[in-house]
Amino acid sequence: MTLFNDDDHALFRSLRASSLARAFEEIVTANIDDDNPDVLTPEEAFRLAGQQVARDREAKRISEAIRKARFPIMDASIAEIRYEQGRNLNPMTMKRLGNHDWGADPTNLLILSPTGSGKTYLTCAVGISACHNGYSVAYWRMDDLARRLAVTRIDTLEHEDMLAGLFGVDVLILDDFLTVGVDERTASDLFAILANRENIHATIIGSQSTPGHWLDVLPDKNSGDSIVNRLSRSSRKITLGTVDMREITSRERIAAHDGQ
Repeated sequence: MTLFNDDDHALFRSLRASSLARAFEEIVTANIDDDNPDVLTPEEAFRLAGQQVARDREAKRISEAIRKARFPIMDASIAEIRYEQGRNLNPMTMKRLGNHDWGADPTNLLILSPTGSGKTYLTCAVGISACHNGYSVAYWRMDDLARRLAVTRIDTLEHEDMLAGLFGVDVLILDDFLTVGVDERTASDLFAILANRENIHATIIGSQSTPGHWLDVLPDKNSGDSIVNRLSRSSRKITLGTVDMREITSRERIAAHDGQ
């Protein structure tokens, strides 16, 4: 008699519990008692235990992935995105981004918006969904990344390690992208990052400015053309409207406080 099916054994292998499962199956097969059909059979109990362990491990993996990504809005969620009139947001588009297979389709995503319109929330929501779906994600504000790159240049190995991490992460989010200019060395690093990620890993850009402005603030026009081209060519683009979500949520918080 066989207690476990192929799916069960695949689960046990993923938990590195194949030996335990085989031993348990042998013992139960030799001593099985069918006299009380109202209680869980041993194999049902073991299966449920394995499923619980798998869920716990997956929850821990997701939590760790979100922590490592360093999102500024840790509870951002596709499900909680607001679609006020004038935001130029499509619920179906956002749902698809939440379920997107970034490994099979590493197309870049540009989220362009005026200040206060909620682009950071959107980048975090998409990134956190990617963590849930098994992808590694790194979130950086562009000015923070520029400062960190400058610090690591003191140590060549540390700088190379940082660049390697940025090259290889499944989804890289660069928020407040080129709101202000960067120096030539940072532009060179940015070019290297994007060139190494092209067609392999997705980059999500959040910016208050347009690709035309990026060209204006990049110090070298040749590398600037290449950077902008790599980001904007065949990228998905979301251009938010002028609805000021920061002002709306601020008014709502004040109203809620006054109503207490």
